[in-house]
Amino acid sequence: MSAVSLMEPDYTDWIGRTETREGGVTPNLAGMLDAAVSHDLSPVRDVRAGMVLPSLWHWVAFPEFVPMSELGDDGHPALGGFLPPLPFRRRMWAGGDVRFKGVLHVGEALSRVSTIRAVTQKAGKTGPMAFVTVDHVTTGEQGGVIEEEQNIVYLNIPQTFRPPRQVPVPDRLACDERVSMNEVRLFRYSAATYNAHRIHYDLTYAQQVEKYPALVVHGPMQATMAIEAAERHTGRPPAQFTYRVVHPMFHDSDMRLVGALDPAGGAIEIGTATFEDYLGLQARMEWAT
Repeated sequence: MSAVSLMEPDYTDWIGRTETREGGVTPNLAGMLDAAVSHDLSPVRDVRAGMVLPSLWHWVAFPEFVPMSELGDDGHPALGGFLPPLPFRRRMWAGGDVRFKGVLHVGEALSRVSTIRAVTQKAGKTGPMAFVTVDHVTTGEQGGVIEEEQNIVYLNIPQTFRPPRQVPVPDRLACDERVSMNEVRLFRYSAATYNAHRIHYDLTYAQQVEKYPALVVHGPMQATMAIEAAERHTGRPPAQFTYRVVHPMFHDSDMRLVGALDPAGGAIEIGTATFEDYLGLQARMEWAT
C-alpha cells in the first residue's frame, strides 16, 4: 500500500504554508510557568522583565486565542486552519530539534514564523497515521533567534490502551532526580501554556474517550524540565536540543529526570523516566565546544 493511498485527500497542498505570530513572555506569564515546572532541585529564577528567558520557555509565548466554537472535541483548535484537516482524533507531539542562537528575554517582543515542511502519511503497527513537520523561527527584538523543527503525529484512537515499546533508561547515569507529578502540576502547566487539550486535565475524557489509563503529562513540560536539569548538571547553555516522546507519562506516578554524559564530550543524553526504568522523553542536549 502506498503512503499517499492511506487516506484521502492528499494534503501536500499544505506544504509550504506559513504563519507569522507576534507574542512574548511577560513577567506574570513567566512566573506562572516557573510555578508549574519547578521542583525541589530547580534554581530560584528571576522572572522580572529583561532577565534571560530560560530555555524552551518561548513555547508559551504564542497562545492561540481560539473561540470555543472553533475547538474540537479534544479541546484543541479544530484542524483546517494553518494545520491540515487530517482525519484522525488523536494528536501528539512526537519530537523535535531546537537550535539556540543567542538568548531571549522576559518581557521582550517576540515574533515567530512557522512553515509546514512536510506531511507524511504512513501505515503503522496500529493503523494509518500522519506526521506533520513544522519549522519555527522565533526572533527576539534584541537579536536572539531560536530555530526549531517540530513533529506532530496524528492517529486513530485505539479501542484499548496499547503502550508502545519501552525504551530502557541509559546506563551510567550522571543524574537521577525525582519530580512530583499530580493533577495540580498538569493543570498549572495547561493554564500557563493556554493548552486546553483534555487529556491533561479531564480524567473521564482521557480514560473513556482516548483510552489512556490516567492523565497524560505534557510532552513540552517534560522537555522543559529535562533541559533545565541538563543545564544545571553540566553548567552549560544549550546550542542544540533534540527530543522525542517515546512513551506517555501519567499524572498518578512521580517522574524521574535522568541524564548520562556522552563519553565523547560536548553533550548529555537527558530524559524523563518512570521508576520501572523506561523513558518517557528521550533527549540530547549539546553545547558549543
